[in-house]
Amino acid sequence: MTENTPGGSAASEGAPEKGPETASKKTPEHSGVDLARVALRAAKEQARARGDAAQQKKQARRGGLRSGARADGRDPMALGAAINRLLTERGWETPAAVGGVMGRWPQIVGEDLAKHCVPQKYDEDERVLTVQCDSTAWATQLRLLARQVVARLNQDLGHGTVRLIKVQGPHGPARRFGPLRAPGSTGPGDTYG
Repeated sequence: MTENTPGGSAASEGAPEKGPETASKKTPEHSGVDLARVALRAAKEQARARGDAAQQKKQARRGGLRSGARADGRDPMALGAAINRLLTERGWETPAAVGGVMGRWPQIVGEDLAKHCVPQKYDEDERVLTVQCDSTAWATQLRLLARQVVARLNQDLGHGTVRLIKVQGPHGPARRFGPLRAPGSTGPGDTYG
């Protein structure tokens, strides 16, 4: 298993070591645009709550809740709006965006590379995309193109969403031992050096 970074080295340089207190923390700290989104979301929710409370007081003075021709908070939501609201409330925008990119993988990396290299998973905490290739030649090709692929993904998803592409080569068949085996042998691999 080999890792490629946009800077060209496999290890993250200058990265703080994870202690027991940071390893147990699963939520990433917000900064920049993410912090602004969180603040905007909180302000909208507070404004909505103040408006709902004022509307309920007004309706209580008129004789209780009434159904009418105008939309209110009790009306059903459209499915798309409900899903977008759920993604926003739970903070799932980045994983959902990465999932969309995995669906558009052939358009991002090209048809030839997409036939032989398939994205497997995305680690949100480490910001690492794991890609499985069907041959070592295609794994090498993807390692050479890692910097451009990371730049293209970050162009679609936002800066810093994908920090690293971890390229995995093909998995060989399981080694099976026959009924006659020499003691201390590691199987067929011990004859190859």
